[in-house]
Amino acid sequence: MSSRPRVPGALVALVCLFTAGYLAPYLLPTVVGRLSAGLGLTPAQAGLVGSVLLLGSSTAGFTLAARGERIGPRRAARAGLLAMAVGYGSAAATSAVPLVVAGAVLGGLGSGTATAVAAAGIAGRRDPHRASTLGLLSVSATAGALYLTLPHLSGGHAPPLLAIACAATLVWPLTRRLPGTVRDTRGPAPTGPLPQRGAGAVLAGCILLWSLSQNALWGVSGRIGLTQAGLSEVTVGAVFAAALGAGLLGVTAAGALGSRLGRAVPIGGGTVLIAACVLLSSAAGGLASFATGEILWNACYPVVLSYLLGLAASLDPRGRWAVVVGAASSLGVACGPLAGSLLSEGAGYPGMGAVLCVLLLLVAVPMTAVARHVSGRPLVPGSVRRRGGAAGAVLAGTAAATPPTVPQVGAPEQEIAPVRVPAGRRLAQSAYRLARPSDRG
Repeated sequence: MSSRPRVPGALVALVCLFTAGYLAPYLLPTVVGRLSAGLGLTPAQAGLVGSVLLLGSSTAGFTLAARGERIGPRRAARAGLLAMAVGYGSAAATSAVPLVVAGAVLGGLGSGTATAVAAAGIAGRRDPHRASTLGLLSVSATAGALYLTLPHLSGGHAPPLLAIACAATLVWPLTRRLPGTVRDTRGPAPTGPLPQRGAGAVLAGCILLWSLSQNALWGVSGRIGLTQAGLSEVTVGAVFAAALGAGLLGVTAAGALGSRLGRAVPIGGGTVLIAACVLLSSAAGGLASFATGEILWNACYPVVLSYLLGLAASLDPRGRWAVVVGAASSLGVACGPLAGSLLSEGAGYPGMGAVLCVLLLLVAVPMTAVARHVSGRPLVPGSVRRRGGAAGAVLAGTAAATPPTVPQVGAPEQEIAPVRVPAGRRLAQSAYRLARPSDRG
């Protein structure tokens, strides 16, 4: 028998489900471009269809945030994957714009459901940050391969939609590895209101604007490369594939780095770098500037996103904040294509980039503040650093099943009681020794 540790089947299923759910936002530039070229829509109309698709995704996420535990991960995941296959498949099979929009909405609901199930499951893992980086690594690799393949397929709007539908079909068999109910793997679920309400609300609001800024540029990046930079579709697809390849390296580095730098530095510093890349990419006038901006941007984006997802997962061990924050991110992603189209038509691509850069710099401040506030308080892996913490904190962050006597993940850090030594009495170092279970008194 091999001594190498095996990856749990549930983790594989969650990563693949995460990949299928996030594939539509990652393929948004080519989806919007194909809708505009294949159906004769204006850029604003195509962006509106993309926004409606992603709005369905965020709606499903907010809905499951309150009802996900009643449905069960396996049933919800299968419902989402079925909606993705039927919705995107039917949208690819017709050229009637109302039917395409209806199929896109149904597919978006499925994508949001799959993403919500994956986010809640990842929040329950021993190391949610490492699990989220695996999911981002998988979706970046899949989307990069599709960006290299789709330009060589037939034109029209069908190929990218069919690719997403096929991904949902391939992930379906893995859902049998998911638990039928939440309590199969988590034990009795704790009751009570959402913890860390202030931090969670600020994080959800900020990540909505953060994702809107990212996707406003991502939704029109294809048109920037084709019209402003004067590149061909094959060249733009190659740039996107290289950018997602850089994202793979960034996610790998984030997984290796883990919590060594905490969360505040990667979230705040990474967002500032992203703002600079957005400014560069939106003003690109050729291959060099366009490729540089897109590659650097996509290298930083998944790194920051992985830390944001890990931060949301640390707010509540039941995964409720992870689902809410993920749905808020999907809502920002949904508004991105329309916002990018309107800003680019009104102020041009460079003006749009300047507006998005300022917005990113503004939201970087409260997100960094939340990361600093939470990192020193909850009992999560890597956060027990001030005052040495408590031994129960380490166990709470690493044990698969935590007994009731040990503080739960997300509980406030326990204060250390000071021990007073009588004045004027000196004790030699030999008077101190380790306590053992046999010691009495």
